[in-house]
Amino acid sequence: MAVLKKKTTKKVVKKVSKQKKKPVKKASQKPIKKISKKSKKKVGVKLKREKFNPVMRPGPYHWESEAVFNPAAILSDGRVHLFYRALGYDGVSRIGYASSGDGIHFDTRLTHPVYVAQSFEEAKENMKHFPFTSPARLVYDTEMYASGGGWGGCEDPRAVLIDGVVYMTFNMFNGWHSMRVGVTSIKEVDLLNKKWNWHNFAFLSKPGDRQKNWVLFPEKINGKFAVFHNLDMGDPGRVGIAYFKELNSREAPSGNGAPDPQGIPDHDVAWHFRTRSASAPPIKTKDGWLLLYHAMEKSDPNRYKVGAMLLDLNDPSKVLYRSSSPILEPDAWYENDWKPGIVYASGAVVKDGTLFVYYGGGDKHIGDASIKLSELLLDLKTNKRVSMKKEQ
Repeated sequence: MAVLKKKTTKKVVKKVSKQKKKPVKKASQKPIKKISKKSKKKVGVKLKREKFNPVMRPGPYHWESEAVFNPAAILSDGRVHLFYRALGYDGVSRIGYASSGDGIHFDTRLTHPVYVAQSFEEAKENMKHFPFTSPARLVYDTEMYASGGGWGGCEDPRAVLIDGVVYMTFNMFNGWHSMRVGVTSIKEVDLLNKKWNWHNFAFLSKPGDRQKNWVLFPEKINGKFAVFHNLDMGDPGRVGIAYFKELNSREAPSGNGAPDPQGIPDHDVAWHFRTRSASAPPIKTKDGWLLLYHAMEKSDPNRYKVGAMLLDLNDPSKVLYRSSSPILEPDAWYENDWKPGIVYASGAVVKDGTLFVYYGGGDKHIGDASIKLSELLLDLKTNKRVSMKKEQ
């Protein structure tokens, strides 16, 4: 027994010594390779989702029974005001309203839409109604029109507050051959008193020119309204801005200056290869205009993600910085509940130093994500890999 014990002891010692020697070289080599790979891809800051998400879900009323999503947002009288896109069983997009004192809990939500664009007066410039769109056929079909599921009306609003007036832009949709950008306005005092006296409806884009997702800057520049219309001008250091003395289609850029958003070519810019659209209207900061936007990665081409950029304060067509990675990705269940892989961040406000971003998740719910504004700006400015300053 004593001999066996000795032999066993020797064998065990021998095995242990071999196990210690061989993996040492592998362990010393593998981490070096992993670190070098990670160092090549710089990951920036991310928005933090609100734990109560989704902050809004489809409601019990017929006009918003199927989906609530893609909200516009403004800050007025200390409250966040949302104008959200709502879909009922008839497939028509209308605008609903909700508000919050802390930017998270929406304690006010109306039981009726506050704006409906599918009236004869506002739809007559389209001249004809296509056979599968509102109001010729009021049928809700999520299979034929998977994106949003709607047949017509006012889609994907954005809002800004300028000199006591709320301006709301939105997509007027009447089939894929009739997409135009519309705008209307309401006095701030009427908003606060919930008197929905909307005025001055007009089309911003020209008839026959397929356009969507134009957003207003929240102040006039050199005495004119500034409209962001195109993320991709063929130069990663430039974006498309048009200036309007009056908000109507007579001053709109032509199709050459503002190309069809569905026809923008794919190419690598920062973290993405397919550029989609501006998200919320630009936000003025000391470092530039902060613009959030939607795009897709080459390795993940079927999911909308949100990026960020800083534009020059004096010449907002000039890009100063871009984020090196998405700041929000569609990973939560409510961002994949109906149409998978969608975060559509059409509303944003800064409240008490925090950037609150409101977005449609999966074309069905409304989510809320936030970050300290100073943290996001610092990340953008110090991210030298995607700085545009040297390219211009």
